[in-house]
Amino acid sequence: MTFTGWFLFFLIVQVIHFLGTWKLYVAAGRKAWEAAVPVYNAVILMKIINRPWWWVILLFVPIVNLIMFPVVWVETLRSFGFNSSKDTFLVLITFGLYTYYINYTQKIEHIKDRSLKPRTTTGEWVSSILFAVVAATIVHTYFMQPFTIPSSSLEKTLLVGDYLFVSKFHYGARVPLTPVALPMVHDTIPVVKTKSYRSKPQIPYFRLPGFEDIERNDIVVFNWPVDTLIDIRPGHMRGSVQKPIDKKSNYVKRCVGLPGDSLEVREGYVYINGKQNVLPERAKLQFGYQFRTTQQLNPQYMADRYGVTDVYPMNREYTVFSAHMTDEAFEKFKNYPSLDTIIRVKGAKGQWNKDIFPYDQRYPFNNTNFGPIYIPEAGKTVTITPESIPFYKRIIEVYEGSEMGIQNEITQSGTQVLLNGEPISEYTFKMDYYWMMGDNRDNSQDARAWGYVPYNHVVGKPVFIWMSWENGIFKGARWKRFFTTVGGDGQPVSYLKYFLILLAGWFVFNFFRKKKKKA
Repeated sequence: MTFTGWFLFFLIVQVIHFLGTWKLYVAAGRKAWEAAVPVYNAVILMKIINRPWWWVILLFVPIVNLIMFPVVWVETLRSFGFNSSKDTFLVLITFGLYTYYINYTQKIEHIKDRSLKPRTTTGEWVSSILFAVVAATIVHTYFMQPFTIPSSSLEKTLLVGDYLFVSKFHYGARVPLTPVALPMVHDTIPVVKTKSYRSKPQIPYFRLPGFEDIERNDIVVFNWPVDTLIDIRPGHMRGSVQKPIDKKSNYVKRCVGLPGDSLEVREGYVYINGKQNVLPERAKLQFGYQFRTTQQLNPQYMADRYGVTDVYPMNREYTVFSAHMTDEAFEKFKNYPSLDTIIRVKGAKGQWNKDIFPYDQRYPFNNTNFGPIYIPEAGKTVTITPESIPFYKRIIEVYEGSEMGIQNEITQSGTQVLLNGEPISEYTFKMDYYWMMGDNRDNSQDARAWGYVPYNHVVGKPVFIWMSWENGIFKGARWKRFFTTVGGDGQPVSYLKYFLILLAGWFVFNFFRKKKKKA
């Protein structure tokens, strides 16, 4: 739905509100016309039901308003003496339209100084839970969201089993595009495993101002541009489930390419504008290897002794393995007494992988040797030819097309590229795009497989690891990773002890405060 469509919907809601409540306003000592003025009518209604004015703001916050509107309907009825369970049920089941019955058929008397305290313990619990959900939803949607690392693509920097806090406000919080959805869940309701949202209506894309831009080598959480694939293994991508942008799968990668960059991957190393990208100190690149030993080898020993990840036996004798390791681990492991042979698994330059972007044999790219490519920048114009269109077709049709409210279609007629049936020779980008890759270069489902990430897919910036568990929550805690920062120089430092001291201090303070209050 466009902004115009939403504005018309808003006006219709205002008319419905006026017709169903104007007599209630009059009974409360207000003027009938006050029920008809958008926004102002909500402020006056808060006075009528003895609730703070800032509740009005919550009525315009997507997702949160799904909770607040029913609360306001019930509070309005109770402000005029309709407190029964029957009244509450009817106003909820009719989506507030029960007020029409009250407005036109019942004797109305405003209870100006009614008690706002719930009459039962159950009512008090329900009230507390509702507003806890409201507060948590606001924090989750606009400030900080918890996130779990599910894969080893950023191994050594972020580990499988890390629990993160992802900042929404660093790059600017994105207003939810799907306003009809359950709060604090992503695309699926836990346990029942069904959709947690309705695809329509959708709010046009809008992002609140952030206080920093995405910088090269930032770790970024974003919505996976290709939706949810049936098979996500590198080289096996097939099929997808179409979802709204904000309900696509959440991914976390390192942003190695910024808008306007020329990017190339040589032997697994990224080059930006011809120069090798220098990663932060905490980043540890890993590459895939296969090796043979003359004696049996325990994969867990490899992980513990050499820090080698994803070690898989390739024969029953446990003498042939595939693994991923850093350059440092490789140099160290070369001296292992039982090592027979070890080779790096990589694609040769000029060897075409059909599952690697842009999926065109004219560009023989693979995971190891890729590019060069141009990363689109908002406002910049590129030449469109049959040779260049494989890089930009999805951008024009999907990212800047249907998901921007426009139906674009790219076709070709001989050597001419057509946009919606009209010949084009150049195109100016409307959005910035980014190139996201994993540090575990040969075990990462990243931009080499699905291309550019548009800015409207960016979710936020991981800033804090608050908990970390190895091999599942019941196996073992990585205490040194508890309460560590994601960014920064040097080795991560745990602030767990400082948190525990503050927590203990709070409990002591709260204990004496309550004791003093009781006295």
